[in-house]
Amino acid sequence: MKDYMYKEALAGLPLAMAYVPIQRFNGICDNLEEALLDGTVFPELNKPFTGRRCCKK
Repeated sequence: MKDYMYKEALAGLPLAMAYVPIQRFNGICDNLEEALLDGTVFPELNKPFTGRRCCKK
């Protein structure tokens, strides 16, 4: 069995860098049953998967 530990090759690289824009609280959903089905009570986070790409190449 191969050992897939690449500690030497990745030793000089940073772990990660993240960019998180400022988010404004706009309230929660009025219908909590619908929010439960959506998986979030925050309307701005409800982004259902449509099965398509978001942009054309």
